[in-house]
Amino acid sequence: MKLRTLIVDDELPARKKIRAFLQDHPEFQVVAECSDGEQAVAAISTHKPDLLFLDVQIPGRNGFEVLDALPAKSFPAVIFVTAFDKYAVRAFEVRALDYLLKPFNKTRFSEALHRFHERKIRPKGIDHKQELKEALQEIQRESRDNERIAIKSGSRVILLRKGLIEWIEAQGDYVKFHIGKESHLLRETMAAAAERLDPNRFVRIHRSRIVNLDHVREIRPLWGGDYSVLMRDGTELTMSRTYRMNFQSALYGEKSLISPTNH
Repeated sequence: MKLRTLIVDDELPARKKIRAFLQDHPEFQVVAECSDGEQAVAAISTHKPDLLFLDVQIPGRNGFEVLDALPAKSFPAVIFVTAFDKYAVRAFEVRALDYLLKPFNKTRFSEALHRFHERKIRPKGIDHKQELKEALQEIQRESRDNERIAIKSGSRVILLRKGLIEWIEAQGDYVKFHIGKESHLLRETMAAAAERLDPNRFVRIHRSRIVNLDHVREIRPLWGGDYSVLMRDGTELTMSRTYRMNFQSALYGEKSLISPTNH
């Protein structure tokens, strides 16, 4: 009986590579491919795969959010496809979960499938969903501790120092990092971008904007309870009233210097 397999990756070459490597393992049958998290949740519900190849950073919902949306009864075995650093990889190894670190070769791919077969014969009753969620949470912590963000730009990889990022804005399926006169696009959600950053330094002021407190110069009240956040380079951003308390807590702790009075 064929093992139903689903591939989730926003990059077509990555999906093709997994398909090509699976040709050496005829017991697996690819039942669907997905390029974002929303498609993945729907496809898993429809096809009920035995094995899921899941990229961690995908648009719509990231890997964590895909897993969180799945009911425990239909939870497949998961092999992560990730570009995270060696510390995140170790988090998987400790929990006996498998991963494919891009770029991977056929030997490493076969090892991952071997571990999948070993997992199938493990005793029942193990909460794999909780196990995977804990591993992803550790990956997010390790990513937050990493001082750089890698962004692909054509054939180049640009390494951004997090401390130099002044502010971030959402643009469709992308986030834009602003550093001085430069800006760089990364395909992920604002929630995923926030997970990479130190919450004591980077604070959300709007559903589509995050600021680095080290680069904030001034805060001014506006009509209706909103605020103007003036950055050191002169950029003026609006902070919606729903994020005022969050900003206040990060900037001043328990002490408030921002008046809630509407003008």
